[in-house]
Amino acid sequence: MIRSTTLRKTSTVLALALALTGCANMSAEQQGTAKGAALGAAAGAVLSSITGGKAGTGAVIGGALGAVGGNLWSKKMADKQRAMEQATAGTGIEVSRTPDNQLLVQVPSDISFAVGRADLQPGLRPVLDQFASGLEHSTLVRIVGHTDSTGSDAINDPLSLARARTVRDYLQDRGVPTGRLEITGRGAREPVADNGSEAGRARNRRVEILVRETEARG
Repeated sequence: MIRSTTLRKTSTVLALALALTGCANMSAEQQGTAKGAALGAAAGAVLSSITGGKAGTGAVIGGALGAVGGNLWSKKMADKQRAMEQATAGTGIEVSRTPDNQLLVQVPSDISFAVGRADLQPGLRPVLDQFASGLEHSTLVRIVGHTDSTGSDAINDPLSLARARTVRDYLQDRGVPTGRLEITGRGAREPVADNGSEAGRARNRRVEILVRETEARG
């Protein structure tokens, strides 16, 4: 009976805290704090119950610690986002935060690669320099290459992968460890615009760079 009551209390705490993260007027930092609090509260309640303590007290302590952890993560990612937005202002590069809390940098074709080629255009080099300089040691970088629908998969798949590999190699040369870099090529399978127009095809020829944290924060 006690365990059942504890589980109900834990579920209530978690549900309430997670509900707060969906508020439309919350900043990214506030949402990070709320999510950390939700997970911390649930973990604290369970741990307290297992060790013979009071579930409510454990939830409060866990929530406070989780809030701090979530806030710190969000602040670092927000700082990186602002730095990249400043570095890419006016270039057409889009910098955003994904629903699963990754930093996404979308580089269009007019600054990244010429049609049918995988060598870097000069305009992308300073952007990647800025990107590499501000990376935390606890981050993992995933580079995804894309093409438009012109040509067959036999051409587009290796071309998209070659573009991702070029970006990876450049970041390696700027000091980013190989073990923190992942690459993949998606060919023409994930368009963001209509391939029926030149403007649409240009948007689809792109490279996406995603950053996420991988290590626990202490």
